[in-house]
Amino acid sequence: MEIAIIAHDGMKAEMVQFLNEHKEVLHQKRIQLISTGTTGEKAEKAGFEVMKFLSGPIGGDAQIAGRVAEGKCQMVLFFRDPLAKHPHEPDISMLMRLCDVHDVPLATNPSTAELLIKAI
Repeated sequence: MEIAIIAHDGMKAEMVQFLNEHKEVLHQKRIQLISTGTTGEKAEKAGFEVMKFLSGPIGGDAQIAGRVAEGKCQMVLFFRDPLAKHPHEPDISMLMRLCDVHDVPLATNPSTAELLIKAI
């Protein structure tokens, strides 16, 4: 199973903490993590194996959206910072829309991500 992990700058620490809390499930289920560039770097520093794409603002969100559309990515964990402005909001909206179009589970906060991981 392929899961995308994405986190805005203000949420990257929460993403790494979430991954650490669920390390056992991710390893047991042989989850392949993919991510945008900077989030992937943070996850790698925490000991996770991640296939990294471009940073979100320069196309990483769009690359992951493409994998959702191709049926390669089965879940997206996108820890958004709702209080910050993001210049790549159109890419974010496209990713979220494609998750809906292709019926791919999408969590935009740690509580929802927790429920999705427990469901695996």
